[in-house]
Amino acid sequence: MKAPLSYRNKILQLPELLRRAQQWRLPGKTIAFTNGCFDLLHAGHIDSLSAAAAEADYLVVGLNSDASVKRLKGESRPLNDEQSRAMVLASLLMVDAVVLFGEDTPRELIAALLPDVLVKGGDYKVEDIAGAAEVQAAGGRVVINPIREGFSTTGIIEKMKQ
Repeated sequence: MKAPLSYRNKILQLPELLRRAQQWRLPGKTIAFTNGCFDLLHAGHIDSLSAAAAEADYLVVGLNSDASVKRLKGESRPLNDEQSRAMVLASLLMVDAVVLFGEDTPRELIAALLPDVLVKGGDYKVEDIAGAAEVQAAGGRVVINPIREGFSTTGIIEKMKQ
């Protein structure tokens, strides 16, 4: 099991993430990347993050900024602000780094990091995943993990409204 670090040491800006990734890679370790809004953390997220972490030695999570979530999910979202969401993710043992991105997709972030493994949950086709072409061109691989049925933030919000 990984030694727990303060969550504060795991929330990084891109330049610091790239420095840390370079250090991780020196002894030949691998990096997996996944991303999402993670507005209300639920069992489906834990399954997805655990599966992503199993793909490499280190797991980096790209987290949509508040503005990005609002554009993707609507004006009522996110429920939790980006710093709160980053703190919760960074507190998880399987997560080694959290980095915010403001674009609608993490393509630029992925192209800068070039993880060994890009992990996405859902029923995507590889060619539709942002950053997949860049990762594959660099010799990495793309993994699509199934989503745990019955768990979604939108579903939880709807249930709370009833």
